[in-house]
Amino acid sequence: MSAPQPPPETPVETTTRLRPVRARHPARAAGAAVCGVLGLGLIGGAVTGSWLTGDSAAEPAAVAGYERAASRWHSAPVDALFPPTLTGDGAGPGGADRAWTRVAVAPDNGCAAALDPLLLTALEPVGCTRLLRATYTDASSSSVTTVGMVFTKADATAMGALRTRFAREKLADRTDLMPRPFAAKGTVAAGFGDKQRASWTLSVLTDAPVVVFAVTGFADGRTVADPQPAGRAMTPGATTAPAQAGLGHEAKGIADRVERALRKTAGPPTEEPR
Repeated sequence: MSAPQPPPETPVETTTRLRPVRARHPARAAGAAVCGVLGLGLIGGAVTGSWLTGDSAAEPAAVAGYERAASRWHSAPVDALFPPTLTGDGAGPGGADRAWTRVAVAPDNGCAAALDPLLLTALEPVGCTRLLRATYTDASSSSVTTVGMVFTKADATAMGALRTRFAREKLADRTDLMPRPFAAKGTVAAGFGDKQRASWTLSVLTDAPVVVFAVTGFADGRTVADPQPAGRAMTPGATTAPAQAGLGHEAKGIADRVERALRKTAGPPTEEPR
């Protein structure tokens, strides 16, 4: 019997460009309370004051690429940032090939409405210009994955500082900083809520003002009591449900390919053939 196929996207999901929206910010009092829980402060004046003005010490080509990446959230078509299909040669457990189909693109939204307060606080030093998200399913429609890109207001130095902090404090592995999924009605991801999150990955880029993440779960809507970061779920011999189902590979594989799509759109303009 052939595997179930995800329903087609609606015209608005496959044709619209991602449009700018007015930024939203959580209340200062709430932010302060969250900071107390997390213990995360500002990275420093050099970081919090960093904006997309370029780095005079950097190579001109690198600066240009960084600035092009910063504008992709409103200048690139949806299909360029979130391709309708993704191919993951060797991306599955044991080097198995994978393939994913996009089932929905999230509507225009701000970061405060789509990320947990603790994660917002962790990203506060670099700010948030825009959050883009899309949800994919695998070839058998047994898993669903939301992949997202947080476009920040920071320069490369600030992004480097944030990346260092995330690595030093292992923030990307904390379950209380796990990204939220996008549950799209009328799709196999309709039941993909916070309790269904099984594995996730998060990467702070330094060649673009972007934080890329992906969070995955089972398409049947089952809850997961012990979600695992992708790195641990991909460890050989891991016996948890997310690991045995290959969900860490799903999250990492999709995040990596969307990251590549972003870099491709931010590449140097090519000349028209003569």
